[in-house]
Amino acid sequence: MVALTAYSYPFARLIDEAGADIILVGDSLGMVEHGRPDTTEVTLEEMVFHTRSVRRGVSSALLVSDLPFGSYESPDQALLSAHTLKNAGADAIKLEGGTEKAEVAAALVSEGFELMGHLGMLPQKIREEGRYRIKGKTETEKLSLLSDALAIQEAGAFSVVLELVTPPVAAEITASLHIPTIGIGSGSACTGEILVTYDLIGLTPWFKPGFVQPLANTGELVRSCVQDFCQRVRSRKKIQ
Repeated sequence: MVALTAYSYPFARLIDEAGADIILVGDSLGMVEHGRPDTTEVTLEEMVFHTRSVRRGVSSALLVSDLPFGSYESPDQALLSAHTLKNAGADAIKLEGGTEKAEVAAALVSEGFELMGHLGMLPQKIREEGRYRIKGKTETEKLSLLSDALAIQEAGAFSVVLELVTPPVAAEITASLHIPTIGIGSGSACTGEILVTYDLIGLTPWFKPGFVQPLANTGELVRSCVQDFCQRVRSRKKIQ
């Protein structure tokens, strides 16, 4: 199961045409598109804007949109937010959290929403935790992750993202569930893999996650093209 992020029409269309199974309009857009330090300031209105843009480029892949921070504190609020994203074009909704979000997750599923969970390192809790770190290193963390995964599955999620979970624990969770796991920095035993597309293609050379090996150096290519364009314009060379 192949999943990638998209925040705009051209990237969505290219990723869809290339054959990805899932396209996620992630709240990671707060960082990679808007230049913020984390995802916690992303608004529902911003998620709607980007979801509409991506929707126009997707014809085959499943389009999933993130519920942003603060938009699903209760079942009623979550339902309103999810309906807003669905109206913008989302096929499915993603939320962060395990046992503590099981009631919210179940409410969404009972209302007919396709739901993707997200466990492990939760970007929306970065200000609470203070730093990004790998989860599942202790027995307590492993048991908590397993409990959370089972709770989200029981609530009716069709899949769950495992972010920065130790590979052995990610493998154990995957074996314990009957729904797919989608890893990011969690080893190869997960059912599928998701990446921020900009990380995959090296579009942001100022930020390189340690678990990603970029398949291209797109950022430097863009920089080089712009530098060449600047030189041509300033020297009055013909640009064709």
